[in-house]
Amino acid sequence: MSENDYESGVAGAGTALTCLLVGLSAGILVGMLFAPKPGKQLRKELRRKYKDAKDTFEDWSDEAKRFAEDAIDKGSAFADDVRERVEPIARNLRRS
Repeated sequence: MSENDYESGVAGAGTALTCLLVGLSAGILVGMLFAPKPGKQLRKELRRKYKDAKDTFEDWSDEAKRFAEDAIDKGSAFADDVRERVEPIARNLRRS
């Protein structure tokens, strides 16, 4: 798998998630608008649902940031470990 394949896969997943969230939001909104409720009650429920969705999205965003930070930390640690192991070999090769 080339680097470009990986990048397009990550971007494709983000696009798919965005489309899913937009579609889900639109479906909820249409369903609520056609529900037999008074306007005041509907607006109150819409505000509550919007706040819940916003909170959920912020939680997912925070979780994704933590995951990315952990991955970067692990990748850096792995690179440092490889560098430490390869450095003596590289010095020996330069001497020969």
